[in-house]
Amino acid sequence: MELEGRIVRKLNVQSGTSARGTWSKQEFIFEYQEGNFPSQVCFNVWGEDKVRELEKYQVGDKVKVSFNLSAREYNGRWYNDIRAWRIEPAVAAPVSAPAPVMEDPGFPADSYPQQGGFDSGDLPF
Repeated sequence: MELEGRIVRKLNVQSGTSARGTWSKQEFIFEYQEGNFPSQVCFNVWGEDKVRELEKYQVGDKVKVSFNLSAREYNGRWYNDIRAWRIEPAVAAPVSAPAPVMEDPGFPADSYPQQGGFDSGDLPF
């Protein structure tokens, strides 16, 4: 899944040691537009390489985040995990040029009524 928005806040890096070795993770708050209102979500990145990747971006930067959703149960409670696996700069939408005015070969452009120059009395019905 992907979302485009901006980084609102970066939380402190957390690290520790497990049976598999050392680990590090960092969470960040991300704001995106959903309908008429902004929404926020807390993403996390796991591993030193992903934490370093997040360091490239500052609060306020517009980014595109690719992520996976998962959940796990512990002692009868469910915990959601929203893990970002790629963060990249958001691509600005290209500004499109206005469509060219096409001239009908049977009616030159200067024969069309100008704005405000069309009278309902000119209609054939």
